[in-house]
Amino acid sequence: MKEETYVESLDLDVANNISLLYLIVKRIVDLIGSLFGLLILIPLTIFVKLSYVVTGDFTTIFFTQDRIGMNGKHFKLYKFRSMVKDADKVLERMMDEDPDIYWEYRRYKKLKNDPRITKVGRFIRTTSIDEFPQFINVLKGEMSIVGPRPYLPKEKRDMGEYYKTIVTCKPGITGYWQVNGRSGTDFIKRLVLEEYYSNNRDIFLDMKILIKTFLKVFVKDGAN
Repeated sequence: MKEETYVESLDLDVANNISLLYLIVKRIVDLIGSLFGLLILIPLTIFVKLSYVVTGDFTTIFFTQDRIGMNGKHFKLYKFRSMVKDADKVLERMMDEDPDIYWEYRRYKKLKNDPRITKVGRFIRTTSIDEFPQFINVLKGEMSIVGPRPYLPKEKRDMGEYYKTIVTCKPGITGYWQVNGRSGTDFIKRLVLEEYYSNNRDIFLDMKILIKTFLKVFVKDGAN
C-alpha cells in the first residue's frame, strides 16, 4: 500500500471512531496549555543553561530528534539535553561492548542506570523539566499534551501491529503509559498500554492522565 493511501485510511479511521467535539476541545486545550508551557520554558531555559555552564558543559542545552508523529509522519522533537554529546553513538558502542546493555535496551528501549545521563540531566529528568521544550511541538500541532509516546523511526519495526493503531493519535508529552508503569514496563507492555489509549481516548481519560501526571511528577515516581 502506498504511503499516501495508508495515511488517508488512518485519517478515515480517526474520523469514524473519534468525535469531532473531542478533537476540537483537545486542540483548544493544547493551544492554551502550550502557551502557558512556553512562558515557563523561558526561565527554565536560563536555569538549565546556567546549570550546565556551572558544571563546565558548554554544549547546546537543546536536543532535537526525528520521531514518528500522527499518521506516521516524522517531525523534529525538542527536549532539553539530558545526556552527553553524541549519546546515540555512545549507546551503539556500549551495546557492542556489553551484551547485558544490548539486551536491556532491546527489551525496554532504554537503560535503567544510563551512564550517558549527565548530573544536570538526571535532575531535569527526575523533575520532568527536560520535557518542556515539547510545548513548541504542541503549539505547532505536531504533538498533544496527552497522547502516546513519540516513537523513534527505528522502533517502527518493533512496534509490529500496534503501530497502525498508535499513530492514529498525535504523540503526547504525557500519556497512558507514563502514568501506568513508565520505567517499570518493557516495550511490549508499553505498546499494549498505548494501544488501549488510542482505542479509548476521550476527554475524561485525558483529564485522568493529566491528574495522575501531576501526582507522579510531584512525588518523582518513575521519571528515569
